[in-house]
Amino acid sequence: MKHILHIVFLTFCSVICAQAQDLLNYPLDTINGEEVYRYEVERSIGLYRIGVNFNVPQGEIIRLNPQLRERGLHYGETILIPTNRKVEARQPQAVPDEPAVVEIPVVVETMVEEPETEHVTVSTTEPVIVSTTEPVEEPVTVAPRRVVELALMLPFESQQTKRSANAKHMTEFYQGALLALHQLQNDSTLYRLRVYDTERSERRVNALCDSTELDSVAAILGLVYPIQIERMATWCAAHNIPLMLPFSDEAELQDNPYLLQFNSPDEQEADSLCRWIKQHDVNCVMIDVRDADLSNIVRALRQQMRKNDLSYSSLALFDLVKDSAVYALDKERENLIILHTDRYAQARILLPHIAKLRDAGYAIRIVSQYSWQKETISLPQVYTSVFTSERPHEAYDELWNRYFVSGHSSDVPRYDLLGYDLMQALVGWIQGQKSYTGLQATIQWQQEGNGGWQNTGVNVIEK
Repeated sequence: MKHILHIVFLTFCSVICAQAQDLLNYPLDTINGEEVYRYEVERSIGLYRIGVNFNVPQGEIIRLNPQLRERGLHYGETILIPTNRKVEARQPQAVPDEPAVVEIPVVVETMVEEPETEHVTVSTTEPVIVSTTEPVEEPVTVAPRRVVELALMLPFESQQTKRSANAKHMTEFYQGALLALHQLQNDSTLYRLRVYDTERSERRVNALCDSTELDSVAAILGLVYPIQIERMATWCAAHNIPLMLPFSDEAELQDNPYLLQFNSPDEQEADSLCRWIKQHDVNCVMIDVRDADLSNIVRALRQQMRKNDLSYSSLALFDLVKDSAVYALDKERENLIILHTDRYAQARILLPHIAKLRDAGYAIRIVSQYSWQKETISLPQVYTSVFTSERPHEAYDELWNRYFVSGHSSDVPRYDLLGYDLMQALVGWIQGQKSYTGLQATIQWQQEGNGGWQNTGVNVIEK
């Protein structure tokens, strides 16, 4: 028994010695007279394990790194670890050629537990270069920054065991919004973001409205489901706080000047397509696959075409599949086939038969409805009120790769770009701007009478 205890003791001592030796490899620094290690966070390690490795309580680590209290650890960031050794303060010496780097925290307050499967890894430090070629004789007094609090409300489904694809899109939207706030921070204004997971619950929204949680918020971005929007819209009108809706296109704007609806209604998209058709000499053919959720879109487009004196032929998907669509086509003009579906399975059935018609000498162009919650359809042309700009955004992608470990899909729509654009547009709205041209979205706000504001930045885009 004594032999076993002796072996355990020697093993424990060797582990402790190895850890002590490892600590010598970390760079040392002095912060306010206290000696600290600069430690770069490794993969798959938590605050508890770091505390054990350095023999330091977790509270001491958080004391030197207060940002961890709000957002947790992020892989690759550098944090300070106390060595528990006090050192004498030294007078700063001038360094003639090499500037010192001072890190200023960018505060992002999140009120939602991050989903484990989509952990956001964002750096919250913004480097500022300060030259030390001359000693500073007098301390510089910096005016306090104005704090603007914003709220983001989306169904992250963080409490659910199995999260839907929609929850992944919400996380991407949130990440893009964070990058927008990172770029908006300046010397005079500090933006804080409160993030709420609303799930599908009306109760959660009611609880927020009945509390004082949002009293200091300047504007709100988010909400998806109509019953949640109705309750929050009433609260915002009573408190004079703008509410920007990123996805819904059915809000009651007439009596609420504090609502901003980004997605355009079906009638507006149909009118945009009709304006495009008027500018082109095309033979219009509508293919209705009778998707129940698209009946309003089909009706709106037909009404707008009649209103604009535009003729069209109706064609069943069955006729096209059976290669009996020639009677509706025109070999002398380009044929515009309007596909009333946003389901990829229907497009997959359609495209081979379109290829046959092209081989037979027919000029064919396709347009299709495209909404944010549906799958991507790789068609020659898509019309939509969302994602109307396709300019390069390499600088944004570089910023994304710098702050996040997870990648993003290159397929349209990209929810991170939408989150970035709408957060920028919301801050612009607070500052009095009624238009915004972003990385992927173009927004032109127009008031509906004395009520809310509708985005009229609708275009037909070619892909």
